[in-house]
Amino acid sequence: MSLHLILVEDDAAYAEGLAAELRGLGHRVEHVGDGRQALAAIDREQYDAVILDRMMPRLDGLSVVETLRERGITVPIIMLTALSMASDKVDGLEAGADDYVVKPVEPEELNARIHAVLRGRRWTTRESDTIRAGDIVVSPTSFRAWRGGQPITLANLELKLLTELARHAGEVLTRAMLIERVWGYDFEPETNIVDVYIRRLRIKLTEAGEEDPIETIRGIGYSLKP
Repeated sequence: MSLHLILVEDDAAYAEGLAAELRGLGHRVEHVGDGRQALAAIDREQYDAVILDRMMPRLDGLSVVETLRERGITVPIIMLTALSMASDKVDGLEAGADDYVVKPVEPEELNARIHAVLRGRRWTTRESDTIRAGDIVVSPTSFRAWRGGQPITLANLELKLLTELARHAGEVLTRAMLIERVWGYDFEPETNIVDVYIRRLRIKLTEAGEEDPIETIRGIGYSLKP
């Protein structure tokens, strides 16, 4: 499948080589050299995915991701960076990126990751995408959620986590399953990031005094009450 991609990378030589490889795989690739140029390009063009360097002049990759998500732009974003610490991955994914790839990466692997992200998003392209679990309603496409008819303000990954729980309400989802489905298969499974986000969700879902809808299955994972 041929895709329209934008590559945001300040290293011109590296970008030229990677763009050529991706074009060789059948994609249409545009290249810009910094975050501000990226935002301007995404405002005027529709892309299938963004390949985004993290460390850039003028406006870094994290700021670009946060700005796009704040604007409600849901284009898939794959962060491409030399920073490989688990905390760096957490920062990128928490900001709203869909995947986090450490340089250097083979073009074939990057291509596979792009397609994996797009496959994972197919279920959100329906006209009616609302998911209901009890008094909780989630709309992944519009990045919105409600409880008891009242809107809940959630960060990107909080919404993804709630969506996955709601889609499988009444079922037990293990931490490993949530790591794979919400954060991506390249994430470090030994971190406690799932528990951290579950705590955040519980706080936001019970702000008005409602009952906690998330059940902890000790030693296994979590379940959203149907």
